[in-house]
Amino acid sequence: MTDRPRLSIGLPVYNGEEYLAESFDALIGQTYEDFELVVSDNASTDGTEDVCRRYAAKDPRIRYLRLPRNIGATPNHNLVLAESRGELFKWASHDDLYGRDLLRRCVEALDERPEMILAHTGQAVIDGEGRVKVPYEYTLATDSPHAPERFRSLLFEPGGDDFYGVMRTDVLRRVKPMDSYHHADRTYVAEITLHGRFHQVPELLYFRRDHPNRAERANPSKRSRCVNLDPRRAGPLHPTPRLLAEYVWGFASAIRRAPLSPADRRACFRHLAAWMTSRARPGAGERVEDRAPVDPDRLAVSVDSLVAGREGRRT
Repeated sequence: MTDRPRLSIGLPVYNGEEYLAESFDALIGQTYEDFELVVSDNASTDGTEDVCRRYAAKDPRIRYLRLPRNIGATPNHNLVLAESRGELFKWASHDDLYGRDLLRRCVEALDERPEMILAHTGQAVIDGEGRVKVPYEYTLATDSPHAPERFRSLLFEPGGDDFYGVMRTDVLRRVKPMDSYHHADRTYVAEITLHGRFHQVPELLYFRRDHPNRAERANPSKRSRCVNLDPRRAGPLHPTPRLLAEYVWGFASAIRRAPLSPADRRACFRHLAAWMTSRARPGAGERVEDRAPVDPDRLAVSVDSLVAGREGRRT
């Protein structure tokens, strides 16, 4: 690994022992190797620390940080970004899987397209055993040269896990750090796309795992999800109406901060007003794994054949 890797991967984790080794294997087995993996352990109480230290001892690209207390998922995500050194950055999850060419294909896409600020690949949702539940066709207009159209698409169209794409770090440094209100990740990605276009690599290389202990499943209410994102959200000062109001205000603030022309800024505010009026169509913005399952046989691909290190690499 070079003194300053080209790509930084930030992996925040809390009690991720069950799937963490598989995710580590999928990341360190990538065909693109010029990266650092910054792991921030949010004071886990299970075997997460042991898994992290075991992998860090084997691979010098892994930098393991253990926090003395649980600061919440959102501050931990912001921390791994702050600790990163690469000109490119990607968040990774402790329970997801990654095709062995995911990093290489995304980095190549950004190198070939300097006007793009984020690259991601095709995705599918898998269950706890790694079986495909929901293949997903990306339909968002995030590659449009027009910022208002990209913003409109992110408001009204469902799905899209661009948060886990490979991004230009300098752009991330210019946007407001992610917050912890309801759907704060959506407003965060919306602000990013106001800075530039996204590219979707037409290959299925990202597998998001859905399981009972996933944060959204374990915290079904808006309040509990936000408290999981940041413990400071607990208590009477952060009722659900405030969390929803902050969500809407997050979009408005993103428009105000973004480097837009006056005409584009007005167009974005019109799209936001239309979205608020209609409350979006049913299902807009939902996670793809929350949809009805489909027959995995429809997906002519083997997860095992795409994910690096699935055989003989667990520790």
